[in-house]
Amino acid sequence: MNARAALFDLYGDHLRMRAGRASVAALVRLLAPLDIAPPAVRTAISRMVRQDWLTPVRLPQGPGYALTPKCARRLDETALRIYRSGSAPWSGRWHVLVFQPVRERGRRERLRADLSFLGYASLSENTWIGPRPSPELDALLEGQSLTADRFDSTLDGDPRSLVARAWDLCALAHAYEEWMTSAADLIGKLPADAPDDHVFAVRSRLVHGWRNFLFRDPGLPQELLPMGWPGDRARAYFEQEAARLLPAAAHFVDRNLDKGVH
Repeated sequence: MNARAALFDLYGDHLRMRAGRASVAALVRLLAPLDIAPPAVRTAISRMVRQDWLTPVRLPQGPGYALTPKCARRLDETALRIYRSGSAPWSGRWHVLVFQPVRERGRRERLRADLSFLGYASLSENTWIGPRPSPELDALLEGQSLTADRFDSTLDGDPRSLVARAWDLCALAHAYEEWMTSAADLIGKLPADAPDDHVFAVRSRLVHGWRNFLFRDPGLPQELLPMGWPGDRARAYFEQEAARLLPAAAHFVDRNLDKGVH
């Protein structure tokens, strides 16, 4: 886990609900159990400020950084997806997006990554589908100064065949199985009497590993997934362990945020 990713996880999982701000000294203390050195923390903070994710603030504990509105919005959207308990019933219809060709390679790759994050898959270079409209789509298109023709469509054919062509579910299922194995190993090595900084580190790695599925799993309706989908078992395990470890991890965060207050 690099420093920038760890900061996003820290703000999203703990600091967002604690006013979304922390001193530099507290951030350094909080990332120490993840073996992230102070210079790496400060470098990552500088990058996040340049990218409009964090903004400098003066706190009673000293210089610090707070979430920007852009970052708070993204973290809230991400949290809803990380801890979602299931998707709404599927209407059987598809949301289709058709773009004009995007010529610049960097812009095209950014659009591809962002649409995949929202659960869309490409049928061709300029045509994308999703099982439902994403509530985050308008903000994405506005942020990239793009427009798309949108269609609410039904498929004349087998939707499972379309899903198999558009998404690599075999690779995703394998990734879930691998994550389950590594997560169980990570949790299994944590002693029952582990100090709260160790619990915080283990839970942070658990959440970070799970968060990676936001970029891979489109959140397809249950009826479009294979029987015995391993993502369901993985989600149940994640939610159980993340909740079990939260009190000790939260105590570690609160204890380190409070240091330096007079």
